[in-house]
This record gives sequence, structure tokens and C-alpha cells, in this order.
Amino acid sequence: MEILDGKKISNQIKDEITVEVDKMKKNGEKVPHLAAVLVGNDGASLTYVGSKVKSCERVGFESTLVKMPSTTSELELLKKIEELNKNQDIDGFIVQLPLPEQINEQKVLMAIDPDKDVDGFHPANFGKMALDMSTFIPATPFGILELLERYNVETKGKHTVVIGRSHIVGRPMSILMGRKGFPGNSTVTLTHSHTKNITQITSQADIIITALGQPNYLKAEMVKDDVVVIDVGITRVPDEDAPRGYKITGDVDFENVSKKASYITPVPGGVGPMTIAMLLKNTLLARERHRAKNGN
Repeated sequence: MEILDGKKISNQIKDEITVEVDKMKKNGEKVPHLAAVLVGNDGASLTYVGSKVKSCERVGFESTLVKMPSTTSELELLKKIEELNKNQDIDGFIVQLPLPEQINEQKVLMAIDPDKDVDGFHPANFGKMALDMSTFIPATPFGILELLERYNVETKGKHTVVIGRSHIVGRPMSILMGRKGFPGNSTVTLTHSHTKNITQITSQADIIITALGQPNYLKAEMVKDDVVVIDVGITRVPDEDAPRGYKITGDVDFENVSKKASYITPVPGGVGPMTIAMLLKNTLLARERHRAKNGN
């Protein structure tokens, strides 16, 4: 059994990006600039955005954090997005989800310029991804592809089962694993809350990607020997013995499933670090595209 070490691979990617940014600086070129919009004071969102800003510093990007109060109206947020769309200095930006209930997430995602949508959530980018065209792939699926590629995990002709059909992970993963090329060329089954006989399906899978958000959902009896397991789930489970009063748990019963797996991602330290690394990669890609388009 081999651990798919997202921490290690994400550091490699950040090192590669740093080299690219150093080249830009030497050539007197503008370095990539990522902005993040945070509405309200959600604890998990604050942590995520903070680590994104730190990662920008590490690779030499410029970063801007736009903080807005939880009382922000939809109109105020849309105006801010319009500003960021027009700001030539910013290559890419993200609006941290979830948003307060008075704001329609769909409207917000639609308002972002697809050329700056480094999260890859805009329908224009999602559509291009589905058609195998060059685009921004959502950061978490992009990170999973990168892990599979760098560990040279065979995907061609394999049966991949995706658990969960969210627009952020499950749906894009089901498309990407079935595409031509590597990683891809696998036969994909997309499962969800209405799937019957799920154990029958998972026990036939060569690769399982689970993004359900249900701690320890995938048990050893649900998988076959030598399965490849990618665990995207992250849930805070109360634990009196833990220093913070909780522990971070994935969708997979790691202790028992890992005994049968050929490759498995840990939680934390698997898919999570890859998401931020690929957001940086998308921002670098945005900068290169803007330079090619505008000549600066």
C-alpha cells in the first residue's frame, strides 16, 4: 500500500511555480496576482482563505484579500466582482463559498469573468472542461488528476466509481476520469444518495473517489483488494482527546480500508493541500493567457 502524499506533491508544485515566477521577475514581467473575496466570518472559510494568501506569498504571487461583512447585499457583492473583472492588475480571483443566505451563489458565480475564474466554476469553463478544451479545471479535481499522474496510477480501462455528484468535485471528476488521455480513459460510474446497492458497485471498483462529507462512510467490506482510494471528504468529528476538541475525518475508514488498498490518500494531508496548489497553478495559467492576449 502506498500513501498518495498530497502534502509532498503540493510542495513540489509550489516549488515549480516559484521557479516560473522567478523567471518572470528576471525578465521584468508582471507576476501573477490572485484575489480572494471573503463575505462574513465563517471560521473554516477564514482558515482556507488565510492559507491561500500564505501560499501566494510562498510562490512569489501578489495577493489581495477583499473582506466584506456578513450583511453585504447581493448587489454590493456583484459590484465588487465587476470591479475585480475590470482590474487589469488582477489575473484571477475567487469568491469563497459558502455565502450568506441573502446572496444567490449562482448569480455570483455567473458574474465572474470566465478568464479570471481560477476556481473553474463558471459554466463557460465547466463546458469547455466537458468538451476536452483548454480551460481552468476546478482546483480539487485538478489536484486529484495531478496526484494520480505523479504517482503514475494506471487509469486506462479501469472502473472508477465516484461517490457524490457535487458541481465542485463529483460531477467534474466523473467527466475527467472518462476523458481521453492520462489520467482518464476509465469507465466511470457516478453514484449518489439515490444509488441502490452501492456496496455492489464499490466492490467492483478499481478506483474510488469519494466526496460525500460523511465520516468513515466507505468501509473495508465495500472495497476489493488493491483498490485505489481518493478521499475528498473533510469533516470535523468531536473528539474529547484531541487538543482542539475535534479531529478531521475523511469519508473513508482509513485504518481498515488502507489494509486492502494499493494507493490511498490520507485525511488530512491528501487532497486538501493539492487544492490550494492547483489554484495557484490556475492563477499562473491565467497570467500567461493574459500576457499572450494583451502583450503585457
